[in-house]
Amino acid sequence: MSEASVSSGASPNPFADIVTLDELKDVASECRRCRLCETRKTVVFGEGNPKARLMFIGEGPGKTEDETGRPFVGRAGELLTRIIENGMHLRREDVYIANVVKCRPTVDGLGTRDRPPEADETAACSPFLLRQIEIIKPDAIVTLGNPSTRFLLKTTEGITKLRGTEASFEGIPVFPTYHPSYVLRNGGDSSPLKKDVWADIKKVMAKLGLPLN
Repeated sequence: MSEASVSSGASPNPFADIVTLDELKDVASECRRCRLCETRKTVVFGEGNPKARLMFIGEGPGKTEDETGRPFVGRAGELLTRIIENGMHLRREDVYIANVVKCRPTVDGLGTRDRPPEADETAACSPFLLRQIEIIKPDAIVTLGNPSTRFLLKTTEGITKLRGTEASFEGIPVFPTYHPSYVLRNGGDSSPLKKDVWADIKKVMAKLGLPLN
């Protein structure tokens, strides 16, 4: 298993003085750092155990998340929850789930079709995620899909090439895998991609010392 160590190389975090997730969430709830604030219904900050050993990081909220304020609660979220609870035998509340951007990105801001966050949106919002990571101090991170993987690992490589290989972000092991929505779009429960995701998750479990049976 190869390992690439990377650094964020970012400017000082404007939220570096914030010491709790609750305080950071309060700031995020009023955020107007990028255009996504103009079309959002709710800021989707993230949720889970503030001392979680494991973080899952996606790209951004979808329609259901925007309406509820909770990450990964639509169809993709249901698949992620099954992976956590049925596969890893953890409770969803034992881990921490977040996205690179906290507001829903949609095509032309119309709210009808989701899209990946633009580079300037990621740049504006990512200090929240970086501070979440600093506060939580997870033992491992699973990045779901291209945007979160490329952001943390500072790469232009695609998830198909990167998945299955352990990397590192600021000394934290990172395990890239497919986003649950990509699995759903490519066969759902019968998708061959599920085997790839499970192979990636087993590597995470081994790293954390979790039982594989």
